[in-house]
Amino acid sequence: MARPVNMAASASSASPLFLREPELRRGLELLYFGNSHITRAIDRGLAQQGLGRAHHRALYFIARKPDLTVSELLGLLAITKQSLGRVLNELIERDLVEVRPGDRDRRQRLLRLTAGGAELESALFDALREKLAAAYSRAGQQAVGGFWAVLEGLIPEDERKRLLTLGG
Repeated sequence: MARPVNMAASASSASPLFLREPELRRGLELLYFGNSHITRAIDRGLAQQGLGRAHHRALYFIARKPDLTVSELLGLLAITKQSLGRVLNELIERDLVEVRPGDRDRRQRLLRLTAGGAELESALFDALREKLAAAYSRAGQQAVGGFWAVLEGLIPEDERKRLLTLGG
């Protein structure tokens, strides 16, 4: 039997039994539905460009760290080289991303958004910003900090250093 949704109670505080299965399942459900709704905010813009969510993730991380290497992007996205190659080739062909050799190691491939890529990434981020800012505002500063701590806790310790390379 489905339990009634009490959004006011879930928004104010977690149950003191937060490590029990119902509370863990509730958190997982909120992650699934929250992610689904936030990504839908950009799906139309991506579809108009003939692009998908993998393209957006690449654009996002390249925007966050210009001159990101292909291997760094591969690590951030945790996808296969073949998948990344397909995504990058499409972004390069559409003049959204440019590639140049490294300064010290000419074999290195450095990625940077073109003006068109920066414009598209910014428009997509604006759609996400609106949804996320509204949710943050409703939750309040303390809840946002807790949310960040939970999300960071989902990332294995040895991978958290990647967050530091992005700044912010």
